[in-house]
Amino acid sequence: MFTVEVRDHIMIAHSFKGAVFGPAQALHGATFIVDAAFISRELDENGIVIDIGCALDILKATLKPLNYANLDELPQFKGVNTTTEFLTKYIFDQLAAAAKANSLGRPIEELHAIRVSISESHIARAWYEGELH
Repeated sequence: MFTVEVRDHIMIAHSFKGAVFGPAQALHGATFIVDAAFISRELDENGIVIDIGCALDILKATLKPLNYANLDELPQFKGVNTTTEFLTKYIFDQLAAAAKANSLGRPIEELHAIRVSISESHIARAWYEGELH
């Protein structure tokens, strides 16, 4: 498999419901490093998975509505614990929709999967990987 990965970050606020979260039940801030990996079995005629600039533009556009936001106040997250794991799938879904809309500059049939990783600190991260077909 060939993979191209791009990185950006978001700064958010949120809180969690549930005793398992301890002090994180209170409103708190986080800075997340977000990596998006685009995976293909074959390179295209240019010798690439997808254009890195295009991949970065799509990632930035996906993250923009979340950056500097209190996720507790966004309607799409009403009643949801916006854990790192949850956010990886949410961002994956947005990137997969971009792939289906042919916004990545390569037909979705030529892409195998997308993996979204979020590092919430230098010692902890989560990811979601899904196939596109």
